[in-house]
Amino acid sequence: MKIGTNLDTAALADAALRTARPAAPASAVPAATDRIDVSAAGAQMSGLVSADFDQEKVDAIRQAIREGRFQVNAGAIADRLIADAAALLAPRSTQ
Repeated sequence: MKIGTNLDTAALADAALRTARPAAPASAVPAATDRIDVSAAGAQMSGLVSADFDQEKVDAIRQAIREGRFQVNAGAIADRLIADAAALLAPRSTQ
């Protein structure tokens, strides 16, 4: 098969028209009274997120960035990336 500029633009336009979806009517827009239920697992996961989050540390880093005092330790970041990659590539033990 040769790839070139011999495209049948009429067929492409016809296919696009057949697959195009009409705009949703105003009645299809969700009302402000719609309700979302979160499963028990989802609720439990949302509680886990805050356990790993240190707001004071984030605020201190944010302030240091604003004041121009924040220094990125590229060596430490590189070392951790390499360690993570090595852990992912290492063979898994079969215990």
